[in-house]
Amino acid sequence: MLMNDLSHTLDLAVIGGGASGFFTALRYAEMAAGKHVAIFEKSSHFLQKVRISGGGRCNVTHACFDPAELSKHYPRGARELHAAFYHWQPQDTIEWFARYGVTLKAEPDGRMFPVTDSSATIIDCFLERARQHKIPLLVNHALIGIKRLENDGGFELTFDHHAEPITARAVCIATGSLKDSPLLNQLKRLEQTIEPLVPSLFAFNVTDPRIAGLAGLSHPQVAIRREGSQAARQGPLLITHRGFSGPAVLRLSAWEARAMAETKHHFPFVIDWLPEMDMESLKARFADIRQNQGAKLVRNTPIPPIPRRLWERIVSCCGIEDPMTWGQLSKPATQSLLEGLKSARFEANGKTTNKDEFVTCGGISRQTINFKTMESRKVPGLYFTGECIDIDGITGGFNFQAAWTTAHLAASAIARR
Repeated sequence: MLMNDLSHTLDLAVIGGGASGFFTALRYAEMAAGKHVAIFEKSSHFLQKVRISGGGRCNVTHACFDPAELSKHYPRGARELHAAFYHWQPQDTIEWFARYGVTLKAEPDGRMFPVTDSSATIIDCFLERARQHKIPLLVNHALIGIKRLENDGGFELTFDHHAEPITARAVCIATGSLKDSPLLNQLKRLEQTIEPLVPSLFAFNVTDPRIAGLAGLSHPQVAIRREGSQAARQGPLLITHRGFSGPAVLRLSAWEARAMAETKHHFPFVIDWLPEMDMESLKARFADIRQNQGAKLVRNTPIPPIPRRLWERIVSCCGIEDPMTWGQLSKPATQSLLEGLKSARFEANGKTTNKDEFVTCGGISRQTINFKTMESRKVPGLYFTGECIDIDGITGGFNFQAAWTTAHLAASAIARR
């Protein structure tokens, strides 16, 4: 089939030219030689999220090769992906890219990028594979109608800017987030259940004297939890012009996405600046400093790994004046500092998208999908991959890995039809 020839009935129409859409089409073409597959993208460019991921480097996957451990990085979909990862996991992803000349490297935190540190390497690989398989790539094709054909079990698809409907034996929805998508009504007509769509992976807007003027300062390890919840998330934290970001914040926003959305992203949260030291250990540390370094100024004696400027601000906001030494520290001041370090309470007043990490919690209900095949349980021949499903991972390459895995499962199942 020529790149612009859609006169034949397609064996597979892939709706969405992002990561999971491309990988579905490519894997299908590899397994179903001679079959007709095409990719339809509503915008004027393919693979836009791939292009900007990881600051333009593309965080392809994560160096975690145990399905049980890997699945723990998904606030929604862990159970389903645990089984799915036995069929396609990061090692398979690495080997697939290597087969086509793209070598991936692991960074100390486990994130994996192409050795070129350029997302263009991934995009060029996909486009070249599509060219090799003669897969039609159609931009500016927004799906505006999908109708089940009762006679042959296929589908009739209607697109913007395309006069004639296109028929396909199978359809894969790989649109990414369904938030504000015009497809929502179409999918509901096909009896697909949509879980509430809310943001995940976002930074917290905070105005507080403890962090005023400290934008750009990072702390290597904190524990952070939403007030009222006992579940804390640990990791590095970054102070920004707007408040807080960094892995610890993004992880918490992922795990608490729905609870935070219910408050319209205005909620109290608590930071433990020294999570590797419990309260009794911290009290003992204070006592040791008081006994052996009692003449030192409190503000000049930060407890690692708290950065000095942040320590000075915490001390000041606990009401401890600059000239006060450890030997002069009163019991009330000591208690205030202990609480300021182990249970610092802040108020989030809104959210900010973290760079390119725009991920949506919610989408096609997992209960309506057969995760062995990614096929709809309600509509035979209709498949779903990637972020349009109610699956999302924390930052670190996990969302792309879910895209590759679900795409492989769908392509394999469709190729067997």
